[in-house]
Amino acid sequence: MDWIRPTDDRRGFLKDCLLRHCGMGLGASALASVIAQSQSTAAPARGNAGALPGDGLHFPARAKRVIFLFMAGAPSQIDLFDDKPDLHKQFGKPLPPSVSNGQRVTAMTKGKAQIVAPSMFSFAPQGQSGIQMSELLPHLSKVADDLCIVKTLNTDAINHDPAKTLFCTGSQIPGKASLGSWLSYGLGRMNENLPDFVVMNSAYWTGGTGNVQALYSRLWGSGFLPSKHQGVSFQPSGDPVLFLSNPPGVIKSSRREMLDLVSELNEQHLDEIGDPEIKTTIAQQQMAFRMQTSVPELTDLSDEPEHVLAQYGPEVHKSGSFARNCLLARRMVERGVRFVQLFHRGWDHHVGLPKKLRGQAYDVDQPSAGLIADLKQRGLLDDTLIVFGGEFGRTTFCQGKLTPTEYGRDHHPRCFSVWMAGGGIKGGMTYGQTDEFSYNIVENPVHVRDFNATILHQLGIDHKRLTFPFRGLDQRLTGVEEAHVVRQILA
Repeated sequence: MDWIRPTDDRRGFLKDCLLRHCGMGLGASALASVIAQSQSTAAPARGNAGALPGDGLHFPARAKRVIFLFMAGAPSQIDLFDDKPDLHKQFGKPLPPSVSNGQRVTAMTKGKAQIVAPSMFSFAPQGQSGIQMSELLPHLSKVADDLCIVKTLNTDAINHDPAKTLFCTGSQIPGKASLGSWLSYGLGRMNENLPDFVVMNSAYWTGGTGNVQALYSRLWGSGFLPSKHQGVSFQPSGDPVLFLSNPPGVIKSSRREMLDLVSELNEQHLDEIGDPEIKTTIAQQQMAFRMQTSVPELTDLSDEPEHVLAQYGPEVHKSGSFARNCLLARRMVERGVRFVQLFHRGWDHHVGLPKKLRGQAYDVDQPSAGLIADLKQRGLLDDTLIVFGGEFGRTTFCQGKLTPTEYGRDHHPRCFSVWMAGGGIKGGMTYGQTDEFSYNIVENPVHVRDFNATILHQLGIDHKRLTFPFRGLDQRLTGVEEAHVVRQILA
């Protein structure tokens, strides 16, 4: 034990014993544990990702950032966006076989009668564009001229988990990189004090807590990409980011000293073995320290004027509400966060849809409209792309009890509606057309792959050229099947 010797140089002693004398013992194990937490965080050369030097873009971008409002559970397009004014004539009648055409249905519908349930909600033209909007969306109706409603989204999945995974990562199979991670990887960092990619989940919703599916971190994970590109989940209460605050008894100067020591140890280890992952670990730890200042400033709303808070509605004062998350999203993009994804659950309405949908619309209508107006008046809407949608749509036929004011709807991947605003997207328009039952697409289909390709395009990325080699394949968000940018909706 001759290596244990009196010393006044505690930092030197720690470095000496951990890195020189302990070899593969406790010190090396501890350091290996730190490294493992940031495995594969070094940014690889982008190769095909960047056609223009320095900025990673393939062509000039119309958007710099994205706010994705994901309605988990699948909103009913026929009650919100896809008006079918003559469908009331079919109330209570079987869906014609020529419409369903033997298409795949869920196990909940298989073998059961498919009885048409028209929407009980009225629609009216809104704005100068005259877009038909549901009565459930009075606030979004006021910004109708900023919206592009795509009515012909379609997907391959018929159940929630694979459908959400497909929309967020481009594949029904878990393990692929999410959209936000691809953007972080392809475009790099816009700020030094906050993450590139932030995720916020609503802590509550008004459409009821029954039949609500879980959300998994793989929806915002980095998959095969370096782990520094995964989304950072903000919490609705306590520390916005877990373990952000110093432990009791640890002051900022002590934290700084400890971090400096760990950085020195990592730097020495980097010199010894040359692993670039260690350098990335150092950078991430330094950013975490800076976030102790930047995140509290971000989440402190005391500087927001009352008229701005009012735009987002009364729920903005409740921590974890969708309204508050929308306001935080605006504050994030102001500060250089590239991709913000808000998840709002409670949209899976197999029974009791009218009451539950009213509650859900209350949650999101005013905050979404307020977000658009707030960004617009700050000059940020032009280069901020907002996306609103769920994983699939709902059937025109009923589940559960059927009356003119009571019905439910099953999953429907054949057609559903989403809207986009800002970021170089044409406002005041609808795109695509469904049949009279909102069951099949009759004009301009848009697959989820096409939709993701369009989002990438608006940020200056050719979806075919943003790739990452993994398991013998140049992986990409849009997969190996054909995907096309929807150019008709671009401004």
